[in-house]
Amino acid sequence: MRKRTLSGMRPSGKLHLGHYLGALMNWRDLQEGNDCFYFVADWHALTTEYERTEVIGETIDDMVIDWMASGIDPNKSTIFIQSHVPEHAELHLLLSMITPLPWLERNPTYKEQLREQTSRDLHTYGFLGYPVLQAADILMYDASFVPVGIDQVPHLELTREIARRFNFLYREVFTIPEAYLTETPKIMGTDNRKMSKTYGNAILLSDTAEEVWTKVKPMVTDPARVRRADPGNPEICNVFSYHRIFSDPETIEKVNVGCRTAGIGCIECKRWMYDRMEKVLAPIRERRKEIVESGVSVRGLLGEGTRRAREVAVRKMNEVRDAVRI
Repeated sequence: MRKRTLSGMRPSGKLHLGHYLGALMNWRDLQEGNDCFYFVADWHALTTEYERTEVIGETIDDMVIDWMASGIDPNKSTIFIQSHVPEHAELHLLLSMITPLPWLERNPTYKEQLREQTSRDLHTYGFLGYPVLQAADILMYDASFVPVGIDQVPHLELTREIARRFNFLYREVFTIPEAYLTETPKIMGTDNRKMSKTYGNAILLSDTAEEVWTKVKPMVTDPARVRRADPGNPEICNVFSYHRIFSDPETIEKVNVGCRTAGIGCIECKRWMYDRMEKVLAPIRERRKEIVESGVSVRGLLGEGTRRAREVAVRKMNEVRDAVRI
């Protein structure tokens, strides 16, 4: 039987390699044989961008083009904009009435971002309560499973708890979603920090081959390799972590030995990695070019997907209202 899966992404413009490895590869594979709903999480973006709302709408098209270039097919998956399905907001409101405050306050991501995002005031109701909106997104479509990394399992568990509480207080309305654990290769930015456009260390899916090499060439390696003749330790080299993702076992072993014995230089190592990474990026780049040049209406595709999503959402909200008796 086809199972329903749901996932979303905040609109942030053109996507990078981390988005592809961490989410889009899994989304693409799941749509073969499953009923997939993928949404633009623009209301979620408001939790941190409420003072710069103009950037949200401006970045949607580029993000969705990268989805399609990565293999997300609007004919196989329902892709839509969260805020264009107002039932999400209604379900969020109803679920917020039954969600105990301590459940939200102990959310590890909430505490972590309060510590890290010191330049923004995140002490808002919307930021504290975003897991309830997340629960509404998932439960609206009776998703059987949600693709997540191991670090995101606590978030999904909160959705499961909210669904159980609703089903207990009223009646069985919501499917209890399961985590679909995905292997997410961890890839750092070119400077060995978290990959982010904000840090200027991201390899974008839309970068040209020349732009990618310009970013790869100065990548951080083992600081002990000051000279070409100095041996290195690939275990602490960011370039070697890329090799583990993109290169074949033979190349990985050759780099491992060559680095430790100073048999190869860092530029040579980077060139081998770049060549293998390009085998992944080049087809995406070409599909992206074809999509842009075709003149396809991204908003038209999202509009059709939103129509299909809303048909499901309206039926579910009728069930919810009947259960709550309002």
